[in-house]
Amino acid sequence: MTEGPLTGMVVVDLSRALAGPHAAMMMGDMGARVIKVESEGGDDTRRWGPPFVGPDGAQESTYFLSCNRNKESITLNLKTDKDRKTLIRLLEHADVVVENFRTGVLDRLNLSLKTMHSINPRLVILSITGFGHDGPEGGRAGYDQVAQGEAGLMSITGMTADQPTRVGVPIGDLLAGMYGAWGVACALTERERTGKGQIVRTSLLAAIVGVHAFQGTRWTVAGEVPHANGNHHTSICPYGLFRCKDGYVQIAVGAESLWQSFAHAFGLPVDAEEFATIPQRVRHSQAVISAVEMAFSDYEAEELLRMLNELGIPSGKVRTIDEVYEWDQTRCQCLLIDVEHSSLGRISIPGPPIRLDRDQRETHQAPPRLGEHNASVRAWLDVMETDLVRDSRPAR
Repeated sequence: MTEGPLTGMVVVDLSRALAGPHAAMMMGDMGARVIKVESEGGDDTRRWGPPFVGPDGAQESTYFLSCNRNKESITLNLKTDKDRKTLIRLLEHADVVVENFRTGVLDRLNLSLKTMHSINPRLVILSITGFGHDGPEGGRAGYDQVAQGEAGLMSITGMTADQPTRVGVPIGDLLAGMYGAWGVACALTERERTGKGQIVRTSLLAAIVGVHAFQGTRWTVAGEVPHANGNHHTSICPYGLFRCKDGYVQIAVGAESLWQSFAHAFGLPVDAEEFATIPQRVRHSQAVISAVEMAFSDYEAEELLRMLNELGIPSGKVRTIDEVYEWDQTRCQCLLIDVEHSSLGRISIPGPPIRLDRDQRETHQAPPRLGEHNASVRAWLDVMETDLVRDSRPAR
């Protein structure tokens, strides 16, 4: 395996769809060996599309490709004794298990979290649910858009309060995966002291509430119920998307010193009462927005962005997805990687968002075809279980 800080760790990924697979992919990015256990029909996302790419009979979902790099795939029918025994063999040699089954499913398969720990007490088990594993609604199925609505995110996203809008990616799933991977890292660190694994739990509900940030404390501390505010900030002004002569630019005037420079450069009434401080500008945001857009109306976007950059005002354009991946800055940050897929050939996919100064993976594995590693994973288990390997393996 390619080097990385988690090299030597074995992750058994029992999850499907997005939250769990994203967490497991993050571990794979850091060098862990991730073995994705799929049913004979495969992860649900293998059928989510279009778009699908590849030759007839070997097409792949681009959705699946987005969240399963750096993994191997083995197919198991956990309702059969033979395949259940194979999973138990995997658990015996694993460091981490990732699962996002509905509450009770693993129990019915005689593979409860308690059972997994009895098989391997050092296991760190990441369990991701929709709304939590317990409580009055702990058994609810969790899909991202439902969770975005239930956890309040849609109420503060969109142009107006009466048009709740989902975020353009499954952000609840992705955040649950990120929080889950962070919890696993903490549990693995704790295992170094105690020698024991533990269960790490998170949910789509918890992950979204966890990023409420200032919108949460607006209610819990100040008693204000936040609502959607379009493309402008609720606590800083001017901060948002502004129309100019040929399109839009974004600016973030988050400090009084920036406001002084910005307002003087564009002839805005710097010291007028309603413009004098951030709280005053927020209270009179419509007047500020109108004044800024009037000042911008004589400038084309590229010229305006050059001026703003020279002034030191944080600013930018709104790029389409294709523009992002063609942007030199994206590429130089290794956010686009080339991998060799067994049926698609050489493809480009989004890369890991974390870079390390040392012990970084230098190459990445393409997302696997369904069951691509059935033989190699079983062969590895056979080798691991010989007396010679067992006796010579260092203590963990």
